[in-house]
Amino acid sequence: MSTFFEKKRVVVTGGAGFLGDYVVEGLKKRGCKYIGIPKIEEYDLLKLDNIIRMYEEMKPDIVIHLAAVVGGIGANREHPGKFFYENLMMGVQLIEQGRLQNLEKFVAIGTICAYPKFTPVPFKEEDL
Repeated sequence: MSTFFEKKRVVVTGGAGFLGDYVVEGLKKRGCKYIGIPKIEEYDLLKLDNIIRMYEEMKPDIVIHLAAVVGGIGANREHPGKFFYENLMMGVQLIEQGRLQNLEKFVAIGTICAYPKFTPVPFKEEDL
């Protein structure tokens, strides 16, 4: 087993979410002993002061950024620019504060949902 993560302090934003659960489990399997998961109740990552406090308190070497403002199809239709703006600002501020903290590594993961207008149900990847 690799020892790369043994002494690393890794913060996984969105670490309690669908993808985050798998990333956190993968880090544990690779020997990571410190995994910080900033919960929205403690750290609203849309607020710069919360981001700064998260970096100061968790002192990460590595940040894996998975957190996002999300919703279903209806929410995305209702607020077409809001999610984009909030996710952009969250990511940019996390990156900049990481730079200012001399963070060793910052990994940002993005996802997208696509729902074709006319497609058979259930649909397959090639239907997109």
